[in-house]
Amino acid sequence: MQKQTIRTDRAPKAIGPYEQAIRVNGFVFTAGQIALDPKTGNLVEGGVAAETRRVLENLRAVLEAAGASMESVVKATVFLKSMSDFAAMNEVYAEYFGTSKPARATVAVADLPRGALVEIDLCAAV
Repeated sequence: MQKQTIRTDRAPKAIGPYEQAIRVNGFVFTAGQIALDPKTGNLVEGGVAAETRRVLENLRAVLEAAGASMESVVKATVFLKSMSDFAAMNEVYAEYFGTSKPARATVAVADLPRGALVEIDLCAAV
């Protein structure tokens, strides 16, 4: 097994002891992304829809750095601070996956880093 660390400046740097993604055995596993602007490091404003869009743009950048794409995603996990945000998150999420829908779990959590409303991680084929 050969693990490869994936890093890109097009997504926020890790804010803890982890990598943006790891590629291994034909798959890439991303770290969870919150809606940090990669240029400023600040959480984007505008509610869960704006946060979801930034999260998915960050994840797209990480996937591309790993040689994958949104179309090659096979599994997603979505963490929401409130399930009342599910519809708004889901609407933006659908824009990014279209007909190439991965398996997905969505769970409500008590809190997320930096007060974020949504965090998403992905697993994609490379």
